[in-house]
Amino acid sequence: MSSLLQGIRVVESAMLFNGDRLGALLGDLGADVVKVESPGGGDYLRDMLGQVAPHFSPAFLQANRHKRSVTIDLKSVPGKEIFWKLLETADVFVDGNAAGACEKLGIDYAQQRGHNPAIVYCHYSGFGATGPYSSIPTHGQMMDALAAALPVERGPDGIPRRRPPGSTMTSTEYGGEGHATGAAYAAFHVAAALVQRARTSQGCEIDVASADAVIANAWVGATYSVNAARISDRSSIPPDELGPKYGFYETQDARFVLFCCIEAKFWERFCRAAGRDDLCDRIDRSGPVDYGSGDPRLATELAGVFRTRSRQAWVELAAREHLPLGPAHCDPSELLDDPHLAAREIFYEAEHPHAGPFTYIGQPAMVRGDPFRIERHAPKLGEHTDEILGELGYDRAQIAGYRRDGVI
Repeated sequence: MSSLLQGIRVVESAMLFNGDRLGALLGDLGADVVKVESPGGGDYLRDMLGQVAPHFSPAFLQANRHKRSVTIDLKSVPGKEIFWKLLETADVFVDGNAAGACEKLGIDYAQQRGHNPAIVYCHYSGFGATGPYSSIPTHGQMMDALAAALPVERGPDGIPRRRPPGSTMTSTEYGGEGHATGAAYAAFHVAAALVQRARTSQGCEIDVASADAVIANAWVGATYSVNAARISDRSSIPPDELGPKYGFYETQDARFVLFCCIEAKFWERFCRAAGRDDLCDRIDRSGPVDYGSGDPRLATELAGVFRTRSRQAWVELAAREHLPLGPAHCDPSELLDDPHLAAREIFYEAEHPHAGPFTYIGQPAMVRGDPFRIERHAPKLGEHTDEILGELGYDRAQIAGYRRDGVI
């Protein structure tokens, strides 16, 4: 975690990927994230999708780091009183439930504003809190499907199957996994709302949908697709089948690189660095880039060139000569051995107090002087209930009574 949101308290009511991931992002930035769970059950992401240790799935460990867990029965009168007391100390409320769930409990934004007018309330779900589909509960890839990121076609046997990926220029398939994509947009808007609140002392309500986020993230394909009829000149749009100067090649050690020397300066630099000056004139200078689409034999020649060196040698050449060429890893298991990713610290090795060694996916942003670290691991159910209620002013006798009555 970093300290960018240090001093900000987030109260999270969420289960599964959407709200869990949003809370984790805010926690990674230094916020004190208090995860409110139901006594005895809690977030059932704990117990699904495999187990590293009992009640600790890999997904739960990753998506619930940097949080404290408090159990409160929000359907009980005493539980509601505890919740309101907790909310009065909060800056942000994360609603990761189905649309209308918090309203049924009587803790929606309209109610929260009466207890904490400056609260930043963020509802984050698959289809959002408004619109004709808002009452539909979402699972898995439903939000990606709504965003046309999972196109299907009828197979020979009549059963629908995934269609091969289309072009990035006309497809939303490259918008990212819905839960994670939406969480990033939600965290961005929460941070912006906190800046506005510092300026105006006013809170706000934010409604984020994973499906919308996938479309927004695939903005190139979405923009060109929905405006296709308005484009009068297509000469500078790359073909669906990109040419040999923008493609994948196999190296001497049976690994792969993605080669993107489509600008004249890069193509000429590559040819000279690779010892193939004879290829320098194979470039179309009529536009800003040349995919080499009109030169089909070039792909065969380049394939032979790339087989003369190992992937590491090509990548080192690219770094030295400033060429747009990089590794094309084919499986996530390869990523741990990549020296660049290691230097970026996107993978973080840590020891969970209950689950043992675990490799976390870190943050894609590096803050100078404030490196990523795991300071609080995913909690056991209700692990911090006594601690948090103590902070709210409840004494040991009151806490014991609430536990005896099933309130916490």
